Amino acid sequence: MTRNLILNLLLLLLMAPGALSETTSVKLKVAAVQFRSSFDVADNQRRIVQTLERLAEQGVNVAAFPECALTGYREEVMTAGAEEVVAAEEQIRKTCRKRKIAAVVGSIYKINDRSYDTAVVFDSGGELRERYGKVMLAGERWATPGNHIAFFELEGVPSTVIICHDERYPELVRLPAIQGACMAYYISGESGMAEESKLAPYRAQVMARAVENTLYIVAANTPGNVKDNTGSHGQSRIIQDDGNVLKEASFYGDEILIESLDIKINP
Repeated sequence: MTRNLILNLLLLLLMAPGALSETTSVKLKVAAVQFRSSFDVADNQRRIVQTLERLAEQGVNVAAFPECALTGYREEVMTAGAEEVVAAEEQIRKTCRKRKIAAVVGSIYKINDRSYDTAVVFDSGGELRERYGKVMLAGERWATPGNHIAFFELEGVPSTVIICHDERYPELVRLPAIQGACMAYYISGESGMAEESKLAPYRAQVMARAVENTLYIVAANTPGNVKDNTGSHGQSRIIQDDGNVLKEASFYGDEILIESLDIKINP
């Protein structure tokens, strides 16, 4: 009887979160970059590099840019050439290494006559940590669904990344969280201001991904166009691991949110 009780108690201890381990803490200064792209890859790359250089001077460790920030976003056909995109990504990689800053950037990856809507992740040493292809497409005729869920370490923090429509599928964040992810980068080009009924659900969904998994989220979205409400609707945000929004951008215009986080990590 006593032996069984002891065994059951040991089992409960082993099953408890963080059991028999010490929690460590990583300080991370993050930026959510609300960024309007053109369809000029070279110009987008130049602006991304300039932004990374400025943020590095401010001590930012990781900067996230929206979906297709490097190429611009079209629902029907993506015209950016593969070689042009590869060259632009290389310049971003070199900037990360030179300026000691990590970046999560929306880009297009073309291979074997297929195109993927991707998040490319470079660490502060210029190493490629992840190339994640959007799994849950939202009608993009040019794109092929990605083939894996992202889980990687970035600047000492176990992390994941999702793209736009992915946020509607909790398992894409839940599974990395079970593996130990403490941070999710969410890059998007969500619906425009003309579809106002979608705005509150977008906000609620990404907040839910934070609170249900006890992880931080850096969300970088494309801004709306004040002239005709085309594009997206801005509202990039940084979300605490309890689901509360720490900072949130406006609907229109380029904007950068910066926050210093103290992230607790269970080994």
